[in-house]
Parts: sequence; structure tokens; C-alpha cells
Amino acid sequence: MERIYIGMGSNLADPAEQLRSAVEALAQLPHSTLAGVSAFYQSDSLLPGQPRYTNAAAALDSTLEPLELLDALQAIENGQGRERLERWGPRTLDLDILLFGDRLIDLPRLTVPHYQMQERAFVLYPLAELAPADLRLADGRSLKDLLLACPFVGLERLPLN
Repeated sequence: MERIYIGMGSNLADPAEQLRSAVEALAQLPHSTLAGVSAFYQSDSLLPGQPRYTNAAAALDSTLEPLELLDALQAIENGQGRERLERWGPRTLDLDILLFGDRLIDLPRLTVPHYQMQERAFVLYPLAELAPADLRLADGRSLKDLLLACPFVGLERLPLN
């Protein structure tokens, strides 16, 4: 089993409910155990004119290979109405593999650690709730240093439901 961290986001069709449904689907993945889920956070979209996003992170222990997991995550997204009309458009659900054990992955369909995660507070702070304090990414960067360089600005931690 490898520990995998997944970033989750939604800004359409009741985003918090989309994330709750995604958590239920992650818990049903074969050869996998859902190990934890962060609080939900809300933030403005990176692009003007889009609704606010609700984000979270999940920890998954799994024996699935990276592309098997990617396919399963995309099936969950599609099942919840995800339409890939534009790269940075609004979405019912976005599931991203942030970290996959200690692997560095550079494939046409998948890059891990997830690119640009170091610039996104809405990824790092939910991840920090689940990851060990001394977590180092496969490329050597520490989560602690990434958090110091990416302040908790523009995020709102939502109350637990």
C-alpha cells in the first residue's frame, strides 16, 4: 500500500455536496482504503467571473498503479457531471493526485508531485491537515517550507457539517 494524497475541488452544483459524494466514491475504490479527509475550504476562483471554489484533500492507501487511480478518479468526476469544455473552466468536481507515495511521476497524462501545488494555498493547507508534519515531497521539498512560502490568504475554513 502506498499513501496517496488527492486534492478535491468544486465550484458548481452544490460544491460541498459534490465533495461529500466524492469522498464516498473514494471510500469505494478497489484495492484502496480512505485514510482521512481534511476540512473543507472556500476560496475565490483563480479566474475572474467564476463562482467560489470549495476544496479539500483526501488521504488514500492503495495498491492501484498511478494511471489506474487516475482513470478511477476521472470516472468519479464524470459520474458527478464533470464536463471538460475548457481547461480552466468551472467544474462540478476536480480530483487531482497531489502526491503518490514517494514517487516522481512524469507522464503525458500525469505529473506528480502535482504541478503548481506549491503556489496554491487551497491545496497546501488541506493537505497539511492530513500529512505528517515532516512530510517531504519526492522532489525533496518539504511541506513545511511550501506552507511558509504560501500564506493562508483568501481561504475560509468551513465549519464541519
